[in-house]
Amino acid sequence: MDAYQLAKDKQVVIFELDDVIFPEKDYLLQVYYLFAQFIEYAEQKNAQTILEFMRVEYESNGTDHLFEKTATEFDLAETYQYNFDLLHQNARLPLKLLLFKNILEFMQELVIDRKKIYIVTAGNPEQQLNKIKQTEWNGLEKYLTVFFADELGQPKSEIFLNILSNNNLSSNEALVVGANKFDEEQSKLINLPYIVSLEIYR
Repeated sequence: MDAYQLAKDKQVVIFELDDVIFPEKDYLLQVYYLFAQFIEYAEQKNAQTILEFMRVEYESNGTDHLFEKTATEFDLAETYQYNFDLLHQNARLPLKLLLFKNILEFMQELVIDRKKIYIVTAGNPEQQLNKIKQTEWNGLEKYLTVFFADELGQPKSEIFLNILSNNNLSSNEALVVGANKFDEEQSKLINLPYIVSLEIYR
């Protein structure tokens, strides 16, 4: 789908963060790496073995109960859950998060065309902010306005409406870029055009 053509008559483009602007796994796997290193230091257990277990489990079954599974596999105390959770919120990543190439090029074009760019992201606000701070934005950061849905306690559709209202726009003057059915449904609730991030190309 030609998002560039679709965005031509839009004034605002709204993005989610995870798996839209960058791969969520690029963040999570670095968090798991840091946790494995911490456990190696605290418990003298092999970090590489722990990391490999976590990577395979995550790629096979997602994030659900990942700490519990890892704790069972390596006989870790439940108290390490605190460290695991804290790392998700404030980890200093070894490597910066990189934007998907197609999204970087699309966002750069939006800036050139003087479109407003918003990020409306769900999930733990501290964690999402930590990701944003450690992303290589290539100068785009000064053009971004960010809303944390969980912090505001509002459904995304309501935040989308507020963005339209604050800019005196109708729904056909904005575009939502997402990666899942939830984002699509929230957009459709208020008749906002929606596109899947992976479909964007030049």
